[in-house]
Amino acid sequence: MPFSSLRPARAPFNRYTLSLWLRSPRGQRLLELESAEMQRVLPDVFGRHILQVGSWAHGDDLLKSCETLHHAVLGSVSDFGAQALSLPEELPVMSKSVDGVVLPHTLEFSQSPHNVLREAARVLNDRGRLFVLGFNPWGGWVARQRLGLSHATFPQPSNYYGIGRLRDWLELLDFEITEVRRFGVGFPWLAPRSQHQVWSVGSLLAPFAESYLLVARKRVLPANFVGRVQRAQVKPLIGAVQGANSAASSAANSVVNSVETPSP
Repeated sequence: MPFSSLRPARAPFNRYTLSLWLRSPRGQRLLELESAEMQRVLPDVFGRHILQVGSWAHGDDLLKSCETLHHAVLGSVSDFGAQALSLPEELPVMSKSVDGVVLPHTLEFSQSPHNVLREAARVLNDRGRLFVLGFNPWGGWVARQRLGLSHATFPQPSNYYGIGRLRDWLELLDFEITEVRRFGVGFPWLAPRSQHQVWSVGSLLAPFAESYLLVARKRVLPANFVGRVQRAQVKPLIGAVQGANSAASSAANSVVNSVETPSP
């Protein structure tokens, strides 16, 4: 029997179901892990503005460690402490005006995740950073949902997207992935791990961790307007040698003529 027939009807994404799950012990542990990961990476963002797109946690809990002058939350549902509500696919933000964008499980609950990434690329400036929190499609949490377990207290996302899929989308938008961090509160019970860490036995189980944090930066080449390059003036070596030889020959002939011509 396929997994799709075992899954119950998908619960709508609303304020109640999400807040109920986030208040559960499992949700609280996941929020603690995600907050710790954001506290580790957000201080590296310098500038004026950091923007969280999507309702997750409460208010700006994920952004408390940022050191920019201003930060804001554009939520997708009410009563989550957001400064404003907006569609993630249509951000009311000027282009190239933000230094960092945080997408906490925003892609999974969006009907058009690629448009969400395109909007994030639009509002980020040339040195902007992108932070994506997501559920691993190969993790234990997703496997339980496919088997119809633990579905009543969590609004199931539209889709789950792995690192490979995100890498392809970000390549098209001229992003460079700088770090992938895997963690989770269930099996496998591993400490958060980065993809560039020294290999160990835990590296074999890291791809099955429940959640991940992906960090990317815009890959923008500076535009240098260079006019037509003027070639340096190079004297012809052959002509110069011939000219020198001609001058030397004329001087020698004059000397010879003066010697051979008798004085009157």
